[in-house]
Amino acid sequence: MYLALGLTSEAGEVASNIKKLIRDGQYKPGDLAYELGDVCWYVARLAWAIGYDFSDILKLNNAKLTKRKEAGTIKGSGDSR
Repeated sequence: MYLALGLTSEAGEVASNIKKLIRDGQYKPGDLAYELGDVCWYVARLAWAIGYDFSDILKLNNAKLTKRKEAGTIKGSGDSR
């Protein structure tokens, strides 16, 4: 639970950086990169907690998106496309 809450918190910080870009027309790429690193850390730790390596998660996601693209459903919504 702690890792999931940390992930959502850090994702919110990424969103805040993008909000500042939209609102102010500027942002600090280094700040965004720093927060993206925090998101990756939480994803990697969550992956480990369920028995996967971070690289396994990336491979699974790539395979899922490739399948959706080939099926012409990449623009759809929902998990079962």
